[in-house]
Amino acid sequence: MSLVAQWQALLAELPARAIGLTIWLFLVMALLVPLERCLPLRDSRLLRAGFDEDLVWYFIGGLVPAFFVVAAAAFATMIAHHLPAAWTHWAGALPMPLRIAITVVAGELAYYRAHRWSHEVPLLWRFHAIHHSPEHVDWLVNTRAHPLDLAFARSFSTAVIVLTGLAQQTDTGAIAAIAVFNTSWGFFIHANCRLRLGWLEHLVTTPAFHHWHHAAVDGGRAGRNYAALLPWIDRLFGTWTAPVAPPQRFGIAEPLPAGVIGKLLAPLSTGVGGTFRLSEKSPSDPGG
Repeated sequence: MSLVAQWQALLAELPARAIGLTIWLFLVMALLVPLERCLPLRDSRLLRAGFDEDLVWYFIGGLVPAFFVVAAAAFATMIAHHLPAAWTHWAGALPMPLRIAITVVAGELAYYRAHRWSHEVPLLWRFHAIHHSPEHVDWLVNTRAHPLDLAFARSFSTAVIVLTGLAQQTDTGAIAAIAVFNTSWGFFIHANCRLRLGWLEHLVTTPAFHHWHHAAVDGGRAGRNYAALLPWIDRLFGTWTAPVAPPQRFGIAEPLPAGVIGKLLAPLSTGVGGTFRLSEKSPSDPGG
């Protein structure tokens, strides 16, 4: 199917996708809102300031980036067709459980790299700063992100999976399940809850781990805890910070325009992402 045909299919599916996103939203709320109320890390209110705006970001992020991801997959597939057959077919000889595990790790490594670039490259930070702008972090903050920021990270991860041959040799249902799980976990690690997982925190990320990524350090651009699922990747690359105590503040140094439209246009017209001042450093901040 050509890229244009895939885009046309996505357009035709928009109403159904919007309904699916609405159902998914209520399922996530049913799981995480009670968790935040029972084990709150900070003041927990469902209808807090910015809740309505984050709902709009939720639907934008659930609908728009797919068009870019499809294009990235098509481009990567075109390149893969010119690679030696052994390059893209090696995964087919692996047992399915191992293939799925490698797909998870490869996707997470690609996401880590894209996410880190989003903090280190000023142009990318202009878009990613929107995700770090909230001064209160909870489950719905996961959705506050510029669609081009989401498209970049998802497209890069998708391209890596395609170019390694994992996408071609792994059941599409398994890849879809991985995507659903990763999305669900993204809501969880933003949750405003004090739940800890003990020794499992060496294997999977938690709110305690990810909240330090949102800490108002270095203008909110703190270079730590980038992983979305596998925290040992941060250990591997030297960007891991132990979640000994919760950060004191969240947010970024620069103000952003009010409203969704203003934030959508800001990265295209302003210099968000320039030089940041140190906005917080606490004794429990080992990385600074």
